[in-house]
Amino acid sequence: MKIILFIGHHKVGSTSLQDYLARNAVALAQAGILYPATDFEGLALMSAMAAGRHQPDGPLPINAREPHNALAFRMLADHQGGKVPNYHKRLPGQPQMIHAIRQQVSFFTPHTMILAAEVFANFNAVAPELIHQLVGFFPEAEFTVTATLRRIDEYLASWHGQRLKFGHTIAPLRTNGVEPYISGIHFDYRLMVEGWLQALPEARVILRNYTEVRNAGGSVADFITQNGLKVPKGLARERRENDSLHRGVYEIVRRGITELPRDQASALRAEIRDLTPKLRLPDSTQIELFGVQNRQHLVEQFAPINAYLGGVVGRAAFFDDLDQARQVLPVSEETVYAPALQQIRRLLRKRGDEAADKRLDDLSAQE
Repeated sequence: MKIILFIGHHKVGSTSLQDYLARNAVALAQAGILYPATDFEGLALMSAMAAGRHQPDGPLPINAREPHNALAFRMLADHQGGKVPNYHKRLPGQPQMIHAIRQQVSFFTPHTMILAAEVFANFNAVAPELIHQLVGFFPEAEFTVTATLRRIDEYLASWHGQRLKFGHTIAPLRTNGVEPYISGIHFDYRLMVEGWLQALPEARVILRNYTEVRNAGGSVADFITQNGLKVPKGLARERRENDSLHRGVYEIVRRGITELPRDQASALRAEIRDLTPKLRLPDSTQIELFGVQNRQHLVEQFAPINAYLGGVVGRAAFFDDLDQARQVLPVSEETVYAPALQQIRRLLRKRGDEAADKRLDDLSAQE
């Protein structure tokens, strides 16, 4: 049996890929491609779809959509003596999760199994032995390791927004918000990838540039092509999942998290996400978050990592456009802040939401 390990990265279409695989899990399994469930919710959904009793149109439960993130979180939690994030609820223990996968392999007898989890990206940095533990569950398998990597300035801008969606207290990227990322997997892609390559020296390795993935039709189309999968016709199409915050509202959300009580900051994030389509904002990709000095610092620090990744794929550098990361974008984050905040306040007043409008008083006072 072949096992395809998708190990990330975050914010590269991984959620859309997982959603596609979960939504089509029954048809794929019938074609010999297993995207295994790891808990009762995922197994129940697969059973209902196989029986023709349920064809989900709306969002899938996270445990069913991202079963291998759930497994990865469980493995990390067991290793560190911690807890699984509370959005993965009521998971079984790790032995039961592995047993569930093995039983699906036994009964479906697939020629290919896909384990897809951007949380796998954390294994080498936290505990490389978890990589050996995971692959050791399937000693007879032939492995492929796949990852999609995004140019560092574009990636950090997107990941920073993801953290704001989660309500993390963070500094702006234009000040000292870059530095905490430098030593971790959200900057050091070598740290993310190298442990997998060392643990699986005979594995096929597919490292993809996110720009190439988008040009190839997106995360699903590229994954299918690169791995040579023969999927049935008539499957549910790829859905866009995990939409990013618009960069024009990053600073409003960030200051809300910093300056408002937690419940008010959470409400503000929800309101802003709801109102963003109605705002007149510059194109998100044209808004500068770093500034000149931080961009130079990014490129200089990332250059050795770029060379390492290039060596893995057999060329001088993985991102041949890395120097473009030095270029400052035309619209500064600071200039967008006040107009965006004014528009949000105007929309809140228009719908008579005085409580929400009042939450912005302190933010407005310090513009």
